[in-house]
Amino acid sequence: MAAPRVSRRGVRVIVEATPKRAFASALDWPGWCRSGRDERAALDQLADHAARYAFVVEAAGVAFAAGEFTVIERLPGSATTDFGAPATPAAAEAEPLSAAGTRRLEALISAAWAAFDEVVASAPPSLRKGPRGGGRDRDAMAGHVLAAENAYACKLGVRVPEPHVGEAAAIGAQREASLAALRAGVRDPGGSSGWLPRYATRRIAWHVLDHAWEMENRTER
Repeated sequence: MAAPRVSRRGVRVIVEATPKRAFASALDWPGWCRSGRDERAALDQLADHAARYAFVVEAAGVAFAAGEFTVIERLPGSATTDFGAPATPAAAEAEPLSAAGTRRLEALISAAWAAFDEVVASAPPSLRKGPRGGGRDRDAMAGHVLAAENAYACKLGVRVPEPHVGEAAAIGAQREASLAALRAGVRDPGGSSGWLPRYATRRIAWHVLDHAWEMENRTER
């Protein structure tokens, strides 16, 4: 496979941290988000996954920026951060989106979904267990991602039936409904519990790719 196109622009990063865990997220690259025991470790993981993320970006038809990281916001984490998910919207995610910016985010999240679908299609039903014998197998992990996305869709004001693994039409309908909400520029649809489009895209794409990469890592070679 040919190497993805790479530009050398800087990468704006937001860091969400507690004393136990930190997440580093590339603000303009939804899904490029990694965690570590602290900010430095999270940034190192972000750098380590640049090549992996580059292929997702290539599929979206966007030139990938892999320049120096610039932390533009540091956010206090929560119990959700400690549990293992980025959970704090950044002030920068309230920046208005142009039509072109919305199309770009749509392309990137769609590429993340496609990458996940490809991994699921090629993974065996049983995955290698973690160091303590834990971890979901393929279909359970795919079902977890679909259920989480149904909950995420609610944060955008979308109400659709939760799809199940193998229900291609229902999965497509859920994703398209979420994309339609993003295109419409939905802002805080559920009051303080709603998600702005930039944050929603970051959170959804992170979850999809985090599990896609986990599934790849736990596939026997």
